[in-house]
Amino acid sequence: MKNLILIAMITFLGFSAQAQTKKNKNLKYTTEVNGNCEQCKKRIEKAAYGVPGVKTASWDISSHQLAVILNEEKSSPKDLNLAIAKAGHDTKDAKATDADYENLHSCCKYEREK
Repeated sequence: MKNLILIAMITFLGFSAQAQTKKNKNLKYTTEVNGNCEQCKKRIEKAAYGVPGVKTASWDISSHQLAVILNEEKSSPKDLNLAIAKAGHDTKDAKATDADYENLHSCCKYEREK
């Protein structure tokens, strides 16, 4: 009986040790986001801040780079990319649907890659 309890405890400890992967609370993440103007900047940053765990978000118009500090315990870079795409802007990892892209203002429509 003692052996059975000991085996159960070792197995439980082994599983709990594997389940504890440390997430970064201040992940500095940068990605390219397509857009053109100040209106795009506001929309992209608003979409980024709408993702749980985003602490800062800044999109540069000239370089098209979005720099974010993200708490990975609350969301992932994939979640961020999907939120930006939902706002109508393509990222290198997620593409906006045609419907979301068409909802952009005419000055915000950028050349899309096929």
